[in-house]
Amino acid sequence: MANKGYWVVGYKSVSNPALVSEYAKLAAIALEALGARVIVAAKPAKTHEAGVDQLVVVVEFENLEKAIAAYDSDLYRPALKVFDNAAERDFRIVEGR
Repeated sequence: MANKGYWVVGYKSVSNPALVSEYAKLAAIALEALGARVIVAAKPAKTHEAGVDQLVVVVEFENLEKAIAAYDSDLYRPALKVFDNAAERDFRIVEGR
């Protein structure tokens, strides 16, 4: 069985909350169509060390290849266009179980 792929996104700062909200709506539609599942989309309950009290998002994909391909997909691209630097974030794609 192949390992799953994950988007792990930590927001560092938000400069345009309205655009982030619109992006989130479009991204949710795209991710559902891509077969992904949002596991976490919330601010931290508690931060430690260099933790930032901003939104954290974890999205699960069937495998790493789908997680990588989703970012550049035609379905997700409109959400990224709306996002347009509305926030600074640390966006990582990782493999896991």
